[in-house]
Amino acid sequence: MAVDLPGGMFTMGSDAHYPEEAPTHRVRVDAFSIDATTVTNAEFAAFVAETGYVTVAERDPDPADFPDAPAESLQPGSMVFVPTRGPVDLRHLSQWWRWKPGASWRHPRGPTSSVDQLLEHPVVHVAHEDALAYASWVGASLPTEAEWEYAARGGLDGTAYTWGEDARPGGRLMANTWDGPDFPWRSSGESGFLRTAPVGSFPANGYGLFDMAGNVWEWTDDWWTSRHPEDAGSPCCAPENPRGGDLQASYDPAQPQFRVGRKVIKGGSHLCADTYCLRYRPAARRPQPIDTGMSHVGFRCVRRPGPAARRADHA
Repeated sequence: MAVDLPGGMFTMGSDAHYPEEAPTHRVRVDAFSIDATTVTNAEFAAFVAETGYVTVAERDPDPADFPDAPAESLQPGSMVFVPTRGPVDLRHLSQWWRWKPGASWRHPRGPTSSVDQLLEHPVVHVAHEDALAYASWVGASLPTEAEWEYAARGGLDGTAYTWGEDARPGGRLMANTWDGPDFPWRSSGESGFLRTAPVGSFPANGYGLFDMAGNVWEWTDDWWTSRHPEDAGSPCCAPENPRGGDLQASYDPAQPQFRVGRKVIKGGSHLCADTYCLRYRPAARRPQPIDTGMSHVGFRCVRRPGPAARRADHA
């Protein structure tokens, strides 16, 4: 089910949290519709059954694309979250992420796992091109970062969370995020979910959209930039339907040998812990290599009417 949004002006970004979210600036987006939930395993399975599509995680890697990779890594697979055995240095995320051969949307925790009992959970381990392929199949697109953030805010302009300023209004748990302070090794189990939850398990925002905070990060179609533009606009002349940076600027400077573009992902995930990654907020943003799916990254689709579709889809 898609929700029609009227478009309009809103305050994008945050000056109060992480540097990549700054500066705040006014933005205008045209009307569009957006899926009420992220794409589920059941929906993605229907796409694969009809088209025979094979995701990036299920394909044999090209050794030329990974000249320094060990041979055991050159097989189909994906990145899977694995809890640590105890407290660790949170500066090194490689301690809780593992490359698992055989992991894919069909096998989200590795080759012996299955989505059979997860059909209403968000599909994960989808690379950017996989999300684009599904969106094209349903006659849709991926959202721009501005569209996604406008939708996530649910009509609340400039608040910290999709539901307001309080992380837990009235003590209520509002999103599927990490339970307790002991990330990444011990969850308190408060939410009942250690990993993904069925879509719609937590309250919708003001626009009737579910899981715009937590559960899984979501692909957008904008290239990553390390900050928002300093001259992004003012209330009198806010940019309309803005797009992100460009492919070249999106490369990871810490890995110059890998010239892989990175797109913006939004929304945070079930691995967002207040003590480590306070990113289950509409302004939060992270870079994701377009060829890399993970066990906490999914997507939802948008549809645009008329000229707005042409501007956003072909910018």
